[in-house]
Amino acid sequence: MAALANEVDLETNCVELLDNITDSIADKVGQNCYKMWFKNTTKMIIEDNYLKIGVPNQFTGNWIEKKYLSQINEAINEVSVRHMDITFVVDPELSGKQRSRQLDNQAASVSQTINPTGKRVRRQEKNPVKLRMKLEEFVVGTSNQLAFNAAKMVVAQPGSHFNPLFIHGGCGLGKTHLLQGICNATIANNPQTRVLYVSGEEFTNRFVMALKSGKLDLFRHRFRQVDLLVIDDVHFLASKKATQEEFLHTFNAIDAANKQVVLASDAHPKMIGQLSESLINRFISGMVVKIDAPDLLTRCGILRQRAAKMEKHVPDVVIEYIADNVRANVRELEGALLKVLAFTQLMRVPIDLNVANQALADHIVKSGPVVHVSDIETITATFFGITPADLHSSRKTRTISLARSLSMYLARKHTSMSYPEIGRFMGNKNHATAILACKKVKAMLANADEPVSWQSSTGKRQMGIIELLEKLEASFTNKR
Repeated sequence: MAALANEVDLETNCVELLDNITDSIADKVGQNCYKMWFKNTTKMIIEDNYLKIGVPNQFTGNWIEKKYLSQINEAINEVSVRHMDITFVVDPELSGKQRSRQLDNQAASVSQTINPTGKRVRRQEKNPVKLRMKLEEFVVGTSNQLAFNAAKMVVAQPGSHFNPLFIHGGCGLGKTHLLQGICNATIANNPQTRVLYVSGEEFTNRFVMALKSGKLDLFRHRFRQVDLLVIDDVHFLASKKATQEEFLHTFNAIDAANKQVVLASDAHPKMIGQLSESLINRFISGMVVKIDAPDLLTRCGILRQRAAKMEKHVPDVVIEYIADNVRANVRELEGALLKVLAFTQLMRVPIDLNVANQALADHIVKSGPVVHVSDIETITATFFGITPADLHSSRKTRTISLARSLSMYLARKHTSMSYPEIGRFMGNKNHATAILACKKVKAMLANADEPVSWQSSTGKRQMGIIELLEKLEASFTNKR
């Protein structure tokens, strides 16, 4: 009875603590942002000194992590005396809970943030990203060996090889880990090295702010007088002509000084829509390397490292079971391990294969196809110079409509998801929308001689439907 009472008290305390954390987050981000990005969009659970945040898809998780991670950490520190790490996990059950108006508002918010053309531009913090990841903690396997070796070469001889180093791959595969690891290793080798790490979004916002405030000289001095410039999510520069031109001049200045530039993106430079030819040529003039989804041995290594970091002993048979069934990316792997450990703690049972099977029964069945369709929509959106949030919205411009139809067609072709599941994932659309989208693409294939056209920032673009589908499929089929 005493053990049961303690367990009830623990659960009650976790619920109260979670309520206090969510209230604090709402205060810090504002009620409008909270309703847009957290209410009905996330599901938070406290498990074993972790705050696990369930999200409907990887794009939403990445966006919340990049925009609001510091506020979430502040909220935890404000209401809790214990330290909690934050992890994001895709929860398919959340896909159908968002209303169309909320999805439209999210798309508009993303568009306004990455295309800051209005009169007001929010000033960014000097360097809001905490560089906590190290190269020595990166688990190397066949899927990322080349990227890791290139990263070490850049640290050893910056500016003399692979300039720029351009790393691309799907969400949660380790691009940010490598970029932050390069920064930390470079500083460790020489603390006087001038290192600047920003996202493509932050570079854009700072440039727009400098233009409006008449402080371009300060902006250029800050970005060009560095030894190492590292930009994550450089695909955010797509469709912004002035920003692209400024970045090209910035890159040329750094390269001329024999200094180093490192970039990361979800897609290959040639697959980033609405990017200038001169910038694409600059990107591919260096070392372009792809990170693929980790193989079984790498996944096992990642899980063992995470378990060791948490000071937990996990039997090899459980490690192999998780690694064999969760194949999407590193975040999903870590989320699955955390779920197993939390399950064993709450049920007060030892970690074994049977317990892991129980803990991950729903997760394994539901997470596979959702993660896969996230890759499809991210690659498709990047190619057309839009965002996954646009695909989820109700907007029906020619470009968004085409990208949405292609995403649904490819999801139906390359996953086991049904039409209702695809529609629900892509903005809670009904199954008829997914069926019509697939029929639309099939009709295009039946008239393959007629090129497909869409609108970009540089004007009208055209491409044969077969070539277009092959380009998109080539970017994600090897992740299956």
